[in-house]
Amino acid sequence: MKVIHLDMDCFYAAVEMRERPDLANLPLAVGGGSRRGVVTTCNYEARKYGVRSAMPGFLARERCPQLVFLPVRFDLYRAESTKIRNILHRYTPLVEPLSLDEAYLDVSASDRYAWDIAKEIRKSICDETGLTASAGIAPNKMLAKIASDWRKPNGQFAITPDQVEGFMKDLPLRKIWGIGPKSAERFAGKGIQTCGDLQKLSLPELVRQMGKWGEELYHLCRGRDDRAVEPNRIRKSLSTEQTYLENLTSAAQCERAMEDLVSDLLADIQMSAADRRIHKAFVKIKFADFSRTTREGIHPSPDFETFRTLLLEAWKRKAHPIRLLGAGVRFAEEAREFEDAQQWLDF
Repeated sequence: MKVIHLDMDCFYAAVEMRERPDLANLPLAVGGGSRRGVVTTCNYEARKYGVRSAMPGFLARERCPQLVFLPVRFDLYRAESTKIRNILHRYTPLVEPLSLDEAYLDVSASDRYAWDIAKEIRKSICDETGLTASAGIAPNKMLAKIASDWRKPNGQFAITPDQVEGFMKDLPLRKIWGIGPKSAERFAGKGIQTCGDLQKLSLPELVRQMGKWGEELYHLCRGRDDRAVEPNRIRKSLSTEQTYLENLTSAAQCERAMEDLVSDLLADIQMSAADRRIHKAFVKIKFADFSRTTREGIHPSPDFETFRTLLLEAWKRKAHPIRLLGAGVRFAEEAREFEDAQQWLDF
């Protein structure tokens, strides 16, 4: 399989700078600059000051007092995204959008080099929209996404099949999907900092410690990912979860762990689903005895307190040590589908 991951460079901010060239060399953020606001994205000038996506607006202003905040204009970004998608479809029908500003392309059927296709796509986008993009080329989706970040901004990087083994050996474990800052820290405490370090653990050992996620990690740290590029996939929910090397045994431990999960989740929402309407928030728990429970509720704008409340309600059902925590949201479209299905059953 030949996969390209195309990622627009600081998309919302780039569109705004194109519309207002006088802002191009200033630190700029798109989002809410108030105390309860959040940075949706920012340009590279702002990043020099430590401003990041999903950062509270007040903190962004503290780090960069001269930061220019602009409101989000989704109609404008959607219009640009549509132009970019049309360009991608010139090269293959197998385009899987991840958000307004990134997508996977499967170009396996083409007799051209994927490198040349990616280069041509990026040039077409720049010529027709005035925006830059970065690309990753690899044998699968996970590696292509990692590669697209390697030469940002406005660059591309390829991992060929014969390079995968060597590339993965020294790759920081944090680059693997699902490995957050806290879990990377815990792995580091056990002397595991790279994918090569994790490869030293056997499959039975990883499964014993981490269950199904351990089995998945066994393959991911070796650069294996058999997911197909799915053109018609519409994400109905967004979530993140973590299996812990040591069980969580108190409410305080669970709350601290949930804080990290919610931080990652809200960042993911800002980056890949900021234009979607949220209907529900949910928390998932797997106890040490492998029993599970989920608690959810209608919350159009969930924050940490929302997930904290759901967590404590779910934990009280059993109050056993916890091996896995998850937090997520369901989008409004999924809720409507569920309601329609329920009406059909009732009928």
